[in-house]
Amino acid sequence: MKKHQSKRVDIISIKMVKEKSILYKERKITSPINIVELMKDFIEDSDREKFIVIYLNTKNEPIAIHTVSIGSLNASIVHPREVMKGAILSNSSGMILVHNHPSGDTRPSNEDKSITDRLKNAGELLGIKVLDHIIIGYDGAYYSFKENELI
Repeated sequence: MKKHQSKRVDIISIKMVKEKSILYKERKITSPINIVELMKDFIEDSDREKFIVIYLNTKNEPIAIHTVSIGSLNASIVHPREVMKGAILSNSSGMILVHNHPSGDTRPSNEDKSITDRLKNAGELLGIKVLDHIIIGYDGAYYSFKENELI
């Protein structure tokens, strides 16, 4: 008769760690322009794609900003699990997806549309709404999925 080996199981706690904070003078997100202004310092002159999520409370006030992925010149890997982890830990009720196109062309790719749909569906399961997905180009140029009725 074979003797069972014991297995160690970790007991964990999950915490969100604040790296730093910034002042946001608008307080509330009311339009894509608010997002573009908020994201300037994060992605304006980046030579690689960055995918960032802004988590919001029920009043559409930003409560956390999470850089989910830093990719290559024309792509970044985004998994719903990583986006939703930040949403849950920050107790957000909504989120706005933001990424840049270093080429300056703000038109969404098929991949952009696909990840938006995946994240929207994942958010619906968790009760966390994807309010917009904004692609930022050069000199304040942007594309809003909401303004273009893709969300």
